[in-house]
Amino acid sequence: MSVRQNRFFLRVLTCLGIACVVPPGAGKPGPALAAAVPASHANVALQRIGVAPNHRGFLRIPSRRPFYPWGFNYGNHGRLIEDFWDTHWSTVARDFHNMRELGANVVRVHLQYGKFMLAPDKPNPLSFKLLSRLLRLAEKDRLYLDLTGLACYRVSDTPKWYNAMNDRQRRTAQENFWRDIAATCAGSHAVFCYDLINEPVVPGSRRKPGQWQPKSSFGGYDFLQFITLSPGRTRRTEVAVQWINAMTRAIRSRDKQTLITVGLLPWIPKWGWLSGFVPRIIGPHVSFISIHIYPRTGKLNQAMEVLRRCAVGKPVVIEETFPLSCSAAEEQKFLLASRTTACGWLGHYDGLTLQDYRKLSREHRLTIGEAIYRSFEQMFVKLKPDFVRRQPARH
Repeated sequence: MSVRQNRFFLRVLTCLGIACVVPPGAGKPGPALAAAVPASHANVALQRIGVAPNHRGFLRIPSRRPFYPWGFNYGNHGRLIEDFWDTHWSTVARDFHNMRELGANVVRVHLQYGKFMLAPDKPNPLSFKLLSRLLRLAEKDRLYLDLTGLACYRVSDTPKWYNAMNDRQRRTAQENFWRDIAATCAGSHAVFCYDLINEPVVPGSRRKPGQWQPKSSFGGYDFLQFITLSPGRTRRTEVAVQWINAMTRAIRSRDKQTLITVGLLPWIPKWGWLSGFVPRIIGPHVSFISIHIYPRTGKLNQAMEVLRRCAVGKPVVIEETFPLSCSAAEEQKFLLASRTTACGWLGHYDGLTLQDYRKLSREHRLTIGEAIYRSFEQMFVKLKPDFVRRQPARH
């Protein structure tokens, strides 16, 4: 998500009350929204997800049945999962059930570094215990997890000692994080992928000590992060590859199979972010390409241009998309057009179901922000048959 999009998104959600912390359990969902999963599937164990031989999509292993990621980035009333999973696990369990009922098969969960590491080489036992519990919940609900790590979204949750590190120290600390995450998750097929970091950036010049984020914060959240402060004379793209390879080695020391990716900013000059993470260059070093695309009204051609640049011989997942800067109709048009390149799609979920939104609407309490979420969920349910039960995309 770009800074401009992030600001608009948080402005909508915060000003309209959606990003405010609400009592856990508020807006308790009603009955299932979509058709329940057939009973014959109720006890089917999750299979590991791998890349198809033609590198155009994914397969379940060992059955070799096609798999199309279709799901949500998870949040609850503007909160991160770590804000409440230790005290209100029932909220997490309810939300996962509801996302499954909406038709999701993948949930993206964002893990903040400061919540998982007490020191550079000391994991937080409680957080890892809760992560193990989340794996079991995902297995129970037949949902795969896109585990996005190293998050520093909230300044107050990021340890001062972590930001005080130099490049070498911070990379070592990040490797420790991923080594511990992979050790916890290696035995579970519920993990669709490890997303190494959300929207990383290689700076074009040396940055001051401690300036690991580009000061794009709004409402206490910052979704971007630099992976180095001192790029030196090394090309930005080479720095990106070196960093990916270091994190990958840490993961592979504990988990030899689970897919690995990076959540990319859109790479075209018109959109304002040239992060150093170029799809055609990092492609050989990740399992698949993950791109974040929020189409803009009247500029769907630019969104498609971003997507086409991701067709580099690996599967492509649109890991974030939403009718944030366009209408629901334009978002739907983009999604339908994206099938020529993408083979997976993740939107956003924030703790309310279609039945909740209908109730709010009847009571004349539906905010603009909630209406945007409702429009996406309606689209999500409507489009699933066209996106999950189709032939693999052809690049």
